[in-house]
Amino acid sequence: MTAPQGNPSLVVALAMLIGTVSQLIAHHLKIPGIVLFLLAGVFFGPEVLGWVQPSSLGFALESIVGFAVAIILFEGGMVLNLHFLRRQGKNVQRLIFVGALLTPLGGAFLAHFLMGWSWTLSLLFGTLVIVTGPTVITPIVSRINLQHNLGTILEAEGIFIDALGASIAIVALELVFLDSSSWLLPGAWGLFARLSLGGILGVLGGLLVRQVLHRWSHWVPEGLENVLIMSFAFALFEGTNMLVSEGGITAVIIAGLLVGESNKQLTQQIKDFKGQIAALLIPTLFVLLSANVKIAGILALGWQGLLVVFGLMFLVRPLVVLLSFIGSDLKFREKIFLSWLAPRGIVAAAVASLFAHRLHTGGIAGGDGLYSLVFLVIAITVILQGLSGGWVANKLGLQRTEYSGTMFLGANALARLCALALEAKGEEVILVD
Repeated sequence: MTAPQGNPSLVVALAMLIGTVSQLIAHHLKIPGIVLFLLAGVFFGPEVLGWVQPSSLGFALESIVGFAVAIILFEGGMVLNLHFLRRQGKNVQRLIFVGALLTPLGGAFLAHFLMGWSWTLSLLFGTLVIVTGPTVITPIVSRINLQHNLGTILEAEGIFIDALGASIAIVALELVFLDSSSWLLPGAWGLFARLSLGGILGVLGGLLVRQVLHRWSHWVPEGLENVLIMSFAFALFEGTNMLVSEGGITAVIIAGLLVGESNKQLTQQIKDFKGQIAALLIPTLFVLLSANVKIAGILALGWQGLLVVFGLMFLVRPLVVLLSFIGSDLKFREKIFLSWLAPRGIVAAAVASLFAHRLHTGGIAGGDGLYSLVFLVIAITVILQGLSGGWVANKLGLQRTEYSGTMFLGANALARLCALALEAKGEEVILVD
């Protein structure tokens, strides 16, 4: 078969088909689909069969990634269980901010001393591995039937750390091209602008959509709500990015949270639709981005690259969890599980691809090695943690039964009191009155 180098449409179609078939195979093998997406991308990419040639897409690949990230993160914000998030809010905040501080420092330290990279390149690597992401966390959590409180912490971390981590990474990249004597003010301002402007536009956009769905719903024909919301999410993402680079991630997450808390019946339909779109986009993206990886680049990292990955997994992440939950009500076994599960996802791969391109065009060496090391982190964390997540949760006694939860017939004061006590233990409760 001839490699479709001159046919971008065929490249996308093949990536979509390969990703979907990989998802079906993974479902029957009862393994995380992301494991097969990564392997399939490399196998069908230029390094092996050559069927999927992402280079033929040119700058269109960045637009495809942007569209997919907008939909995936908006959907992630919508499906986030705010009821559990409110109870775990303090734990989530600690994990996000401690992780955003220690992970880039730990990653930079490992890359500098093990890979022999400059501090500049090492710090860029550290900022890239901050993010985890819903594209990998949510499927793993759903598949292993994890307790609600831990699932909420991991999913919320994955969603919000994407916004913070991507903003920090982009600011770090911009600082590389500045005079080192003037880093502080532009860096602080850049981070503030991305998060604040993205948050403001996300709130405004989310409230606007809620108004449309509630008060102006008669203007939207039945069945077109899903298409309207998807179009809005992409427009909000790209519009915010036009004002401030990577601010769109924060905007779509905040907007998704607000829309998800509106009319439950209607938003459930939107969530189902967005979930189906995300199920198509995630495999396609992973296949395209992993097809970009050069095997020689991975091998060139040597054993030092493996040590960097294992250092992130077994030193940096446990330290982040340990410091985040000092004095919290989480049990020791729950902290162990949170220490183990932190796979990197599509946002890390997408931003790393952008970094490699920007460094190359800016005449700074090391972009290809940076992308290869980030991909190695993604591949190893996804494969090891994705395959072992269920076993670890089972051994630690953190899986819930398939039909767990308690239903109270009546919502009197005693029933509400009992429900609150059960919820405090992480159990799902329904009151029927």
